[in-house]
Amino acid sequence: MAQRSFLAEVKDAVTPRATLLVVGVIALQLLFIASYVGALHDPKPTDVPFGVVAPKAAAEQAVARLDKLHGSPFDPRVVADEATARAQILNRDIDGALLINPARTTDTLLVASGGGTVLANTLQQYLTLLEASQQRTVRTVDVAPASSQDFDGLSSFYVVVGWCVGGYLCASILAISTGARPANPRRAGIRLVVMALVSIVGGLGGAVIVGPILGALPGSVMALWGLGALITFAVGAATLALQGIFGIVGIGLAILLVVIAGNPSAGGAFPLPMLPPFWKAIGPALPPGAGTWVARSIAYFDGNDTTDALLVLSAWAAAGIAITLVAAVLRERRAGEPSAAHAQ
Repeated sequence: MAQRSFLAEVKDAVTPRATLLVVGVIALQLLFIASYVGALHDPKPTDVPFGVVAPKAAAEQAVARLDKLHGSPFDPRVVADEATARAQILNRDIDGALLINPARTTDTLLVASGGGTVLANTLQQYLTLLEASQQRTVRTVDVAPASSQDFDGLSSFYVVVGWCVGGYLCASILAISTGARPANPRRAGIRLVVMALVSIVGGLGGAVIVGPILGALPGSVMALWGLGALITFAVGAATLALQGIFGIVGIGLAILLVVIAGNPSAGGAFPLPMLPPFWKAIGPALPPGAGTWVARSIAYFDGNDTTDALLVLSAWAAAGIAITLVAAVLRERRAGEPSAAHAQ
C-alpha cells in the first residue's frame, strides 16, 4: 500500500509538462558540453588573414610558402609596405604581418595581442619555426598590445558575457514574476522599458568596473557604456521575444542561443581564426561574438571595424522589440475572441 501511495505521489508530481522541462534541461546540459568542448578542445589557426611585406619576388615566394602549409593556417596576401601593414592590423583587416628584409637574416613579425593574446602567441610560434627552416630569425613587434591588466586579452569577453547574462536574467525574472507571456501590448511595452532601464544601468556599471575601477580595459568608458547597454538590451529583448512565442521554454531557448552557441563561438578564449568552422561561422552573428569584437575594437583598435557587429546587435534588439509586441497583440486578440463570440 505504501509503495502504491508513493508511486501515485510520483505520478502526480511528475506531470507531462515537468517531464518535458526536465528532458529539455538534460538536452541543454549535453549541448553545453558538446558546444564548449567541440569549440575549444583543439584550437588551431585556420585562414588567419596575414600580410607579407617584401620586395616583389620575395613577397610572392613567401605568400606561396605560407599558402601551402598543411592545414591552411594562413590566408596570406602581399602588402605594400610596413605602414600599410600596421594600418591594416589596426583596422582589423589582417591579424599579423611579416616584414622580410632579404639583406638581413632577421625579419619582423607584426602582431596585435589586443585582438587575442593566444592568436598573437600562435603566430609568433609558427613564424619562428618557419623562419628557422629558412635559416632566418624573427623579432616580434606588438602594434596593438593588450593591457597588462587584461590577462590573455579576455576582459573584453568576460564583460560582454556579464552584459549578456544581465539581459536574459532580467527578462527571465520578469517572466517568472508576472508570467512568461505579457497579456497585452501595453504590458509588453512596460517590460521592454524596464529592460531598457536595466540595460543603461548595467552597461554603465560594467564599463566603470572594467575601466576606471579595475583598469582591465583601456578605451572610452562612454563607448563601452553604450556597447554594454546595447548588448544587454539586445539579449533581453530577444529573450522577451522568445518567451512571448514559447512561454517559459523561451528562457531555455535564450540560453541555447546566447550561452551554449554564443559564448564558445564568441572569439573570447580563442579568437575566431582558431575556432572550428561551424563556431567560426556563427560567432559573429550572435550577441556574445559581436559584442566581444566591438569591445576589443574600442579597447585596442581605436574603435575600428565595428559597423557590422553593431548592426548585428541592433538587429537582435529590433527583432526582439518587434516580436515581443506582435506576440502580445496576437495573444490579446486570441484572449478576446471567446468573449466576442459569446456576446454575439
